[in-house]
Amino acid sequence: MSVSAGDHHQWTSTDIKSLPNPISASASPLPAEFHWYVRRRIVPIAQPFVIGILNVTPDSFSDGGRFNKLEPAIAQVRAMVEEGADGIDVGGESTRPQGASPVSAEQELQRVMPVVSAIRTTFPDVLLSIDTTKAAVASAALDAGADVINDVSGFRIDPRVGEIAAARDAGVVLMHSRGGVAEMGTYRFAEYGNDVVGEVIGELTEAVHRAIATGVAREAIVIDPGIGFAKRSEHSLRILAELHRVSALGFPVMVGVSRKRFVGELSRVHSAADRIAGTVGANVAALLKGARLFRVHDVAPNRQALDVAWGIVQAGGVRRSDGDVKGPDSRFPIPDSR
Repeated sequence: MSVSAGDHHQWTSTDIKSLPNPISASASPLPAEFHWYVRRRIVPIAQPFVIGILNVTPDSFSDGGRFNKLEPAIAQVRAMVEEGADGIDVGGESTRPQGASPVSAEQELQRVMPVVSAIRTTFPDVLLSIDTTKAAVASAALDAGADVINDVSGFRIDPRVGEIAAARDAGVVLMHSRGGVAEMGTYRFAEYGNDVVGEVIGELTEAVHRAIATGVAREAIVIDPGIGFAKRSEHSLRILAELHRVSALGFPVMVGVSRKRFVGELSRVHSAADRIAGTVGANVAALLKGARLFRVHDVAPNRQALDVAWGIVQAGGVRRSDGDVKGPDSRFPIPDSR
């Protein structure tokens, strides 16, 4: 279900001091509850949080050109919200694996700003994220009502993005990648030693340090290991298999496995748009390894699968972020259930 205004409350200094440090629970196999500091609100991440992908580009790897006009873009947002998206992530620059072509800030602004403004007006309660590496785009999107900056470079490409996020109390997603926009979706920098997970964790930690150094609050940070970005399929699989190590950093973890190449290779499905079932499988596995946020193209099947998987996990007890274990909760009886 989407996040409504009633799910948030205004951020105060007392709130930030009282929030527990999630690191204490993160090493446990039981799921931890998190709180995300977003535009002076606290967004609880106490169950799977589904973020619908909206690419307003002509060249994204699986849906390029479908939503680069305002009317179909808003229709797609409406469909994703009705299917249970908690948030929407708008991107105006492709990082497709075939090698993307960087665009100027002006062109990216032309693509995203009408959509961001329309989403904020039409869906005032949905969490709204801007997927960008550019300070000018991040700033304009926040002005138009975006809540989160999702930087696939983890503030490597333009450190001013972190300064803008800090000044505006935006939530941030720091993703692991290597290289520039044209290279990060390729294998050019996909070279790792014996411990790919350790290297990714080390570079994510550097991104966290960059963010905090610019003034971003620790509670505003979500991390993303960057599945498929500067990674071969075997690297992505290893990271997902050891995702508990990433979650042990103590931040909410987002994964973006939707329609990715490794899903197609394992399922033998060539067309990216047909990799829905494989994506669902990868997301459920990631949930069980500690992921809490899921960036997807296909909201309904992922929402349903993650909710069912989460209900099963809850039935075994949930470790809260203060270290206590909440007893088993099967979520039943549910009205009209049989």
